[in-house]
Amino acid sequence: MDTNKTFFAHETAVIDDGCTIGEGTKIWHFSHIMSNCTIGSNCNIGQNVVVSPQVVLGSNVKVQNNVSIYTGVICEDDVFLGPSMVFTNVINPRSAIKRQDQYLETIVKKGASIGANATIVCGNNIGEYAFIGAGAVVTKEVAPYALVVGNPSKQIGWISEYGHRLDFDEKGYAVCPESEEKYQLKDNKVTKC
Repeated sequence: MDTNKTFFAHETAVIDDGCTIGEGTKIWHFSHIMSNCTIGSNCNIGQNVVVSPQVVLGSNVKVQNNVSIYTGVICEDDVFLGPSMVFTNVINPRSAIKRQDQYLETIVKKGASIGANATIVCGNNIGEYAFIGAGAVVTKEVAPYALVVGNPSKQIGWISEYGHRLDFDEKGYAVCPESEEKYQLKDNKVTKC
């Protein structure tokens, strides 16, 4: 564990050996940070969160209450993990069969948000600034800036870095109503102009 103690951990939190935790991070009630995790600066780990061994969280990651982050997950900077959402790390789990050597990596790219009670099936990466709706079950890759909902999840639109739906004109351009940033949709991919 980081002995500099430049982060806050509630007295009921358990932090195993070998973890690196960045400055300004807060770890709340009854959370368990397992061995060899890397957690960036200014993160917020809510109540009753499990962070399994070797998980990597970037800076400014917000993890709401009751979230399970399993080995194989990497969250880049500015990721939001909603209440009670969950990752998996084995495609075909069986209690009697050990499959720790078959964990699949899942990467959640910068700025992505995952809503409450969503499930991310392992091996399916989430693109930059994508937005996964509450209760969605992600069973395939999610494109950057995509808005996906449902079980199994389906893309229903595009979303800005500020979290607003993007309405593209006939030339393939949209403007975020809050930030006035411009986006282009070309070949079913969104880029910020």
